[in-house]
Amino acid sequence: MGELVGPRLYSCYKCKNHVSLHDDIISKEFQGRNGRAFLFSHVMNIVLGVKEDRQLMTGLHTVADIHCGDCHELLGWKYERAYDSTQKYKEGKFILEKSKIVKENW
Repeated sequence: MGELVGPRLYSCYKCKNHVSLHDDIISKEFQGRNGRAFLFSHVMNIVLGVKEDRQLMTGLHTVADIHCGDCHELLGWKYERAYDSTQKYKEGKFILEKSKIVKENW
């Protein structure tokens, strides 16, 4: 029987840089710029862009784009601030677009 070599990971689809753990997924029911996206509690090996206000499907948010720390591919964004009280749970959380990440150790 094959044993897992480590935790199940998500990596940048372009350069395979590890960007998050499967266990850090909060929800798979999000929408990104290019289709489905996942909400994560933590990410790693990324570079944050400039904070900006953006009108998203759920209202106005202050967000910062997330780029791969190695190849600088745009992977998603970080929720810095939610203006609607029902969206506050997203603050400090991260969106990674499903089309921009790949599974490893599955």
